[in-house]
Amino acid sequence: MTGIIRLLVGLPVASVITFLLFMFMQRLILVEEVILAEVKDDVRIVIAEQVEDIVPQHRIPFDETDNKVEPPPPPPQIERQKSKTPTEDMTTIPGVLPEFDPPGLDGEVDFNISNRHAQPLVRIPPQYPPRALERGIEGHCNMQFDVTPDGIPVNIVALECSTPLFSRASSRAVERWRYEPEIQNGKAIWRRGVQTRLDYSLDD
Repeated sequence: MTGIIRLLVGLPVASVITFLLFMFMQRLILVEEVILAEVKDDVRIVIAEQVEDIVPQHRIPFDETDNKVEPPPPPPQIERQKSKTPTEDMTTIPGVLPEFDPPGLDGEVDFNISNRHAQPLVRIPPQYPPRALERGIEGHCNMQFDVTPDGIPVNIVALECSTPLFSRASSRAVERWRYEPEIQNGKAIWRRGVQTRLDYSLDD
């Protein structure tokens, strides 16, 4: 009996609470209507910039008389002096050509080359030794050598040098010299014992 009473009392109360919850939930999810702005049809988006058409300009006709250049005057004529042709015959001009006697071949003519001593053709100066150059040493070297029939110095000997530093440089220089060989009776022969002096100076 008590259970029935509780059921009868609880149903109306539950119904009221359920209705109130339903109204509360409806209120939460209610959103006001948003009116969108109307899109105008005349809106255009232009990417490339429009350039106005270029109106061609009319060319002004060229007047040839405006830039007409007058030709320069001709150069002055220079009178040239004419050469005078001699009127007198060359045979009548005074003067006599000298007369020469023909060469006589009465004596014997020797076509052989005359005798001569060895003559230098190329003489290359010696290179200054670096050690002597650093120490500021000057001096000389007396050389002796023979000249072959081909004009080449051989048997090169340093006779006397102010310092041994100049001996080797002097020998190398003489080796590169060239001579006209000595001639005797038209033949090239040896020339023995040719002597020369090589000087070494810092001023050269």
